[in-house]
Amino acid sequence: MTNDVLSKLRYSTVAASDAKNQFGQLLESALRDGAVVITKHDTPKAILLSIEELEAVAARSRLDTLTAEFDAKYVRMQQADFAKNMDTAFRATPKQLGATAVKAARKKR
Repeated sequence: MTNDVLSKLRYSTVAASDAKNQFGQLLESALRDGAVVITKHDTPKAILLSIEELEAVAARSRLDTLTAEFDAKYVRMQQADFAKNMDTAFRATPKQLGATAVKAARKKR
């Protein structure tokens, strides 16, 4: 997961010991140039992000989620009975739709 998240960011790296001694400079770097990944023994351990960069990452994550949901629905729409089932739904009476909605709601409990 770490590499997946980092692949979506512009970032520089710094050793934890240097981060401790140069926090002010790192903060300015994160605000100006993008994220700063703090490493310990060459392994990413923490990240310093501006609020703007965090919001951008969150927006991309939401878009990725919506894309995955759309793709899954599209696959279901390609199944053989989909057109027939949609036709049945559009031709249903209000009474039939209500009964089906109640049945579906009871299943969810």
